[in-house]
Amino acid sequence: MRRIKKGDQVEVIAGKDLGERGEVVSVLTKDNRVVVAGVNVAKKHEKAKQAGNRQIPAQIVEFNAPIHLSNVMLVCPKCDKRVRVGFRFTDDGHKVRYCKQCDANVD
Repeated sequence: MRRIKKGDQVEVIAGKDLGERGEVVSVLTKDNRVVVAGVNVAKKHEKAKQAGNRQIPAQIVEFNAPIHLSNVMLVCPKCDKRVRVGFRFTDDGHKVRYCKQCDANVD
């Protein structure tokens, strides 16, 4: 089970976007990176293309670049603070994440 999942609210704790919050759009598990909406926005220059009968002009495209997992922390939905995540088992045997500050289940 992962500490950070798609759809979680996270806060950046290192880098140029320090202190910014956003929702996780995707998790790249092999690279240990996450893509967060509105954080680490990069620009890419694209050449003009021919798509069938229509011409697509050259443009500058902005996109959310991945950020390393160690540079983000989960924001607890209950206490609204950036927190460490722990794991525990419920009575019916399911593994869940919990906030180590307020002891509330995140899942």
